[in-house]
Amino acid sequence: MIFVSYSNRSVIKFQFYHSPHPQNFQKCKGTIEIYQKVQKELQRRIIFSATLVVFVAMACAAWLQPISSPHPIFPSLCRRPIFPAIFHRFTTFSSAGQPLSAANRFTPVHAQAKRGSSLKEDEVASAADVKFETPLKIVEYPDPILRAKNKRIESFDENLKKLVEEMFDIMYKTDGIGLSAPQVGINVQLMVFNPVGERGEGEEIVLVNPRVSRYSQKMRLFEEGCLSFPGIYADVQRPETVKIDARDISGARFTVNLSGLPARVFQHEFDHLQGILFFDRMTEGVLESISEQLQALEKKYEDKTGLPSPERIESRKRMKLKAAAGFGKS
Repeated sequence: MIFVSYSNRSVIKFQFYHSPHPQNFQKCKGTIEIYQKVQKELQRRIIFSATLVVFVAMACAAWLQPISSPHPIFPSLCRRPIFPAIFHRFTTFSSAGQPLSAANRFTPVHAQAKRGSSLKEDEVASAADVKFETPLKIVEYPDPILRAKNKRIESFDENLKKLVEEMFDIMYKTDGIGLSAPQVGINVQLMVFNPVGERGEGEEIVLVNPRVSRYSQKMRLFEEGCLSFPGIYADVQRPETVKIDARDISGARFTVNLSGLPARVFQHEFDHLQGILFFDRMTEGVLESISEQLQALEKKYEDKTGLPSPERIESRKRMKLKAAAGFGKS
């Protein structure tokens, strides 16, 4: 609230003289001139005060408006924090997320993917399902663990926090920026990521039981890699922005909007939780360009396990499957 005070206020009294004497006329004229000068001064001060009020109001509105970048952070990353505090690993999470630009049009998600389209359909993970041994190891394609159904987490205990710590540790050691639980052999709905990819820099994000509620119609093509596909990089088209619902490490529910690189990393890891791999979303031409590398991983799996590969890229190519796009279209 702004207070404006006026000093040296003059009280003007009009005294009319009926006498035609010149002296009386000059007195009246002088009084009117003083009144006009004071009136102009008051008008100037009122205009100045109104302008000041508008300026301060605009400044306050700008200060209160949440910061959001309209541009995707490709290919470079900003060193300052780009996520709200809800993303810190062991911070109490907020129930509100950053708003997206009004220019982004969203499509509601009526179904997630074939696996886990609703919370009621997801089986709850037991203590045994979240049990793990250290050090964690990355599961590589075509291990069937990557296609298995992932269970919903309902126990938010110290074991879960320890698992998160170990997932971040192996993610950094393998130069990753995102990792899902099935990629370390644990079929539960949990992901971690840090778009900067450096320990002690950027924001460490933990999402438990995430769901996509909306995604933008605007798509973007970008080269992706995956820790479960070492040395393989190819273009994948994904929605530019997504709105998600999830739980934090303590079990609190929250909603947040993501755009740019964070949105892409989330979608990649979310696909893992749905049993979808990144080449499932590639076009036929892009898939052809990496088919030899995928076949090499299939042979590596057979040599290591003595078992036939549970899936073959050649069979997929013969089926001429179309690349999946968006969510729930795999």
